Parts: sequence; C-alpha cells; structure tokens
Amino acid sequence: MNIALAETEQAIAACFPVMFELRPHLVQEAFVERIQQQQSQRYQLAYVEITAQPVALAGFRISNNLAWGKFLYVDDLVTLEEQRSHGYGAALLSWLGEYAVQEGCDQLHLDSGMQRKAAHRFYEREQVTATGLHFARNLLACNIEL
Repeated sequence: MNIALAETEQAIAACFPVMFELRPHLVQEAFVERIQQQQSQRYQLAYVEITAQPVALAGFRISNNLAWGKFLYVDDLVTLEEQRSHGYGAALLSWLGEYAVQEGCDQLHLDSGMQRKAAHRFYEREQVTATGLHFARNLLACNIEL
C-alpha cells in the first residue's frame, strides 16, 4: 500500500472519482483548479494507491488556534465504497497522525455529517472521538445584510 501527496495535476485529477463519493456536488472539470486554490491555503491531498489507482484519500491542513494550539484538520476522508473494510481508511488516519506529530501538532480534528453513522463507528474504532457538534449558517439563505 502506497500513501502519497497529490501534488501534480495528474495526481489530483486521478483522485476525483474517490472525492466524488464524499462530495457528489463537485464538477470534474473544475476539480483540479479547486484543489490547487485550496493548496495555496495550505490544503494537502493524500491518497492511498492500489494498482496505480487512488482508492482512498484525505484532504487536510495544518492550522493553529487558541482552542487547540497547532493541529491537523481533516477536511475530507473517504474510501471508494467497493474498497472499504480493507484497512485503507485506517492506514490514512495513521499516516495523518504521524504526519501531524512530525509537523509539531498536538491534535487531529475532523467534522462528520450527522447522517454518516458508519463513518462515526469507524472513527470511534480508530480512537477519533466525538467531542462536540458543528454549527453553521448559510449566509446566502439567511438574507443577512452585510
């Protein structure tokens, strides 16, 4: 099993089918550009490659705040449905933890949709525990004057 960072346009583009399972609203033609925009803001895309194809991925960034100090935040974590239960997600989480420690982080954080019950069981198994709820407001839908 090989875990690598998607740093070229070709590697990023190859990750689209995996990311699409988690983010079906994405458009393939705009995917590489969107990832590159995020990369300019310290986002990185790691992937597990089996037989020269990505089967799982994690989009993440290193950040720092008052609540957690320096931490690694996982924006995206997904394995192709037909490739689940082969240890790829666990390997990615382990790799992310090691990467975070090498970067001087004390913690790893992620958010998960309330409906993703199977993912929640996976996180608990991998010692990533639920510590709170994430709240959001869609500013475009709220008619808030700015």
